[in-house]
Amino acid sequence: MSRIGKKLITVPSGVTVAVNNGIVTVKGKNGELKTQLHPNVGIDIKGSEVTLTRKTEERSNRAIHGTSRANVANMIKGVAEGFAKKLELVGVGYKAEMKGKNLALALGFSHPIIFRAPDSIKIETPTPTSIVIAGFDKQLVGLVAAKIRSFKLPEPYKGKGVKYEGEVLRRKAGKTAASSK
Repeated sequence: MSRIGKKLITVPSGVTVAVNNGIVTVKGKNGELKTQLHPNVGIDIKGSEVTLTRKTEERSNRAIHGTSRANVANMIKGVAEGFAKKLELVGVGYKAEMKGKNLALALGFSHPIIFRAPDSIKIETPTPTSIVIAGFDKQLVGLVAAKIRSFKLPEPYKGKGVKYEGEVLRRKAGKTAASSK
């Protein structure tokens, strides 16, 4: 049995989980999420507990069992609490600001980068060098954070660019000024 797949998922109060023809629907205070379950994965809902099962012990079914359980658990946590990712801008003159619903980034290019987030994602800039991305869909929050990070990846010499909060970068030494003989 998959260690992750066999864990019970506890459904908090205010969240409803329903299954219809293999489509799991989770509703909560933050919104509603739907996903299609793999045909070899079954789901049992008993009161406030959800259990996922697999039909056979094949390697691929064992792998998808744990993944499906994690996805359903993330859906439940998302509609109940939500998810957030924080980004940091490192570099002289690098800044971010919200202009209406658009995120304007100054990342050292000749022009500002304007990014419009999906409707279910909320972006905040508490300081000019930090960005907070929040939402109830974990996959979409991560996708938006990765997209913003891709505008200017951190470089290995001075670490300039957009990085996740707490991300540790491998730094390179760079050139030496003069070689000693």
